[in-house]
Amino acid sequence: MAIAAHHEIGLGDLLEGIVLHSFEGKPPFGPETLDFITQMRSAYGLDLTAKDSHLLTEKS
Repeated sequence: MAIAAHHEIGLGDLLEGIVLHSFEGKPPFGPETLDFITQMRSAYGLDLTAKDSHLLTEKS
């Protein structure tokens, strides 16, 4: 949500952009956005990575 707000776009538009870039094998974010993501991860104590995504499970 913070990335969408940072770029002044809706969450749906952000997700669409990420998916479209992914389908073409291109990175969805440039250096400025990656720096912003690093700042947000640090500020909120986020330490999960892409490797963790396959380990996550939903609780009922």
